[in-house]
Amino acid sequence: MRILLMLPLLLVELNAQNAPYDKPPEARPPYYRVRYDASEKPGELIFAVQYTVWIPEGVKTLRGVIVHQHGCGEGSCRSGQTGAFDLHWQALAQKHNCALLSPSYEQPQKANCQMWCDPRNGSSQAFHKALIDLAKLSGHPELATVPWALWGHSGGGHWAGGMVMLHPKRVVGAWLRSGVPSFTLNPERPTVLPHQLPEAALNVPMMCNPGTKEGVTEKEGRFARVWPMNKAFIIEIRKRGGLLGLAVDPLSAHECGNQRYMAIPWLDACLSARLPDKAGKALKPMPMENAWLAPILGKEAVPADESDLNSVETIWLPNATIARKWMHYIRDTKIPDSTPPPAPKRIKISGGKLTWETEADIESGLSHFIILCKGKEVGRIPEKSTNKFGRPVFQGLLYSDTPVAPLIKMEFRLKDLNTTSKDYEVVAVNTVGLKSK
Repeated sequence: MRILLMLPLLLVELNAQNAPYDKPPEARPPYYRVRYDASEKPGELIFAVQYTVWIPEGVKTLRGVIVHQHGCGEGSCRSGQTGAFDLHWQALAQKHNCALLSPSYEQPQKANCQMWCDPRNGSSQAFHKALIDLAKLSGHPELATVPWALWGHSGGGHWAGGMVMLHPKRVVGAWLRSGVPSFTLNPERPTVLPHQLPEAALNVPMMCNPGTKEGVTEKEGRFARVWPMNKAFIIEIRKRGGLLGLAVDPLSAHECGNQRYMAIPWLDACLSARLPDKAGKALKPMPMENAWLAPILGKEAVPADESDLNSVETIWLPNATIARKWMHYIRDTKIPDSTPPPAPKRIKISGGKLTWETEADIESGLSHFIILCKGKEVGRIPEKSTNKFGRPVFQGLLYSDTPVAPLIKMEFRLKDLNTTSKDYEVVAVNTVGLKSK
């Protein structure tokens, strides 16, 4: 094992073939990082991997860990290096006293992705080891044993679903963006073994989230097989009464788009319902009396006790709040939000720069900041929010739903050096345009 903590010079030790992974954001507390070299031992992970975790400020005992898992290919793997730095996902973790962890597998572009995205090929073992080592580094021994809320994109969806099959009693819930594990042998990939579906996995809330252009409304193209694989997964889980939903992204193909505005509240609902009140206790069962159902590829959801459809014909939603958000999301992804983001705090001036801190709006994240001097607007950070995959966001977003590197800072270079911090106000704006105090 090679541990990376507050010492960026250690990164130069990475081998030359790992060049795309040599400049992750620096991991200073509350961030911690470990890295493991590739293994040549049978059954162990054949790729090197980094794990970066964020621990919320002031949390004495963690209740869980939220895992943000990238997809296949060198670009997606590299994007995992910024996952733990995402302010919007941190807001979810903060609410539930959870850590936020993002792996980054160092898979060369043309290498076999199954060698990590199938957790039976060593990535489950490496993940467990990382939790143990990060628990020691962070001073939170409970990190090694707390439950997991899993989010995964593409190959990361395969991984998250596979972890549900292997460790169902550890998983709070799993959001599967464009990727699912398979229960049948694929003749095109005969070396990939089907997963077994244990009874306990049927009690784990899961959500399939393909883009409509991945075989739902567009039947041709590189990702057209995503929907048939999702549909087969849904039917297998639902015919046995499993807690599985489907939220088709109406705007996207394989890119993540605006899915975070549905994924975060859905995982929020799972964490609220299932995390134990006391550390070390078993996960709570998902309340069934609040469930809503909708037909597969349907547009309207109804309370489960009002539906006359059987489980094989429907998808499952945990409660009325999520069902209403879901109906907005599958139409145009425009989930309503009437609450403004938290106000920025700790505004300071140093070295000719104004700096501040803030938490993201858990519903709609952050778009940008407005800088006021003596009541008048003097700037915006960033000057123009961008995101070619969905709503413009403060940190920018990559294909796999992680911030753009280098990470943008909350700072503004002063134009009038005779002013003081008392002259300034900073206003946070979320992605639906609501402003903070």
